[in-house]
Amino acid sequence: MAPRIDPNRKIIMLLDDNPTILEIGKNILKDLYRVYPVPAGEILLDLLEEITPDLILSDVDMPGLNGYEVISALKKNPAWSQIPVIFLTSRSDENSELEGLSLGAIDYIFKPFSAPLLLKRIENNLQIVEQKKQLLDFNSALEEMVDKKTLQVVNLQNSIMGTLADLIEFRDNTTGNHIIRTQRYLKILLEKTLEEGLYVDEISQWNLDIFISSSPLHDIGKIAISDTILNKPGKLTPDEIEIMKKHVEIGVQAIRKIEENMKGLMDDNSFLRHARLIAGGHHEKWDGSGYPLGLQGTDIPLEGRLMAFADVYDALISSRPYKRPMPTDEARKWIESGKGTHFDPYLSDVFSKVADQFAKVARY
Repeated sequence: MAPRIDPNRKIIMLLDDNPTILEIGKNILKDLYRVYPVPAGEILLDLLEEITPDLILSDVDMPGLNGYEVISALKKNPAWSQIPVIFLTSRSDENSELEGLSLGAIDYIFKPFSAPLLLKRIENNLQIVEQKKQLLDFNSALEEMVDKKTLQVVNLQNSIMGTLADLIEFRDNTTGNHIIRTQRYLKILLEKTLEEGLYVDEISQWNLDIFISSSPLHDIGKIAISDTILNKPGKLTPDEIEIMKKHVEIGVQAIRKIEENMKGLMDDNSFLRHARLIAGGHHEKWDGSGYPLGLQGTDIPLEGRLMAFADVYDALISSRPYKRPMPTDEARKWIESGKGTHFDPYLSDVFSKVADQFAKVARY
């Protein structure tokens, strides 16, 4: 009797005109995925009328439709355009790789390939695709949330955000826009981080909607800072700076207290956990010179390292009682100069690729 195939496994179509490659590829993948070996591009397009795969592994050089022509056909059809394609080919020159990626492939793997490498590349790319889908659904996610756990988080979030908005309105009428902008910066940076395949293992454990929604609490501790310091029209004295720094510990303590009070009342506390790690980590620096704990490198929570870019960038381009706004191109250079000292050097490279998108948000 044939073994049962788990219907929940992701579907991979393996396109190659070489029967040996099809057999090898099927044997490598069959224990983890539902595999459809396909010997020609025309057959694959017909098969797509019946089955939608989670991923297509495609050769480039084939009789009939080649791999580039197949992916071009996919991108022209709205029903197939979002199917991720990885080219698996003996073409190893830079121009061929560039052409494949330009046509919309998410990866380019050279033959001969090792089984462990192939499986890992597939796993990572499927994770990235899933996370990007979550990000694309960000704006409509609240309307689609129906299960009990998510509703608990939404109710808590709305309550906290409503209270926070009321408090902010009395303190600083510019901070509200700061909250909106930093959320947008975070979304842009996070999307590109996933696209680059960076920190995928950690981020894949997050609910991205909840993470981004928790970011407005990053400076909640400033509620406890005196107006004479918070809105001082000139530079702060050393003593005033130390008082201002305490907003981080105050914010962390406030969120931690909410966590303690909510024990037993909600099943998912990831909203508060993200908020606490963002609040506590976004003033730490990669080289250990930040505050409040002087954490260094990856000891700084990833949430805080991501938020540091959004928070610092917005502070630079914003008008404050003691300074004029910095032009976006100067803000970009300032942040890039902090690569490996102030900021995570790997995320710094990601920031440089989306700095123009940050500049568009800055106009808000």
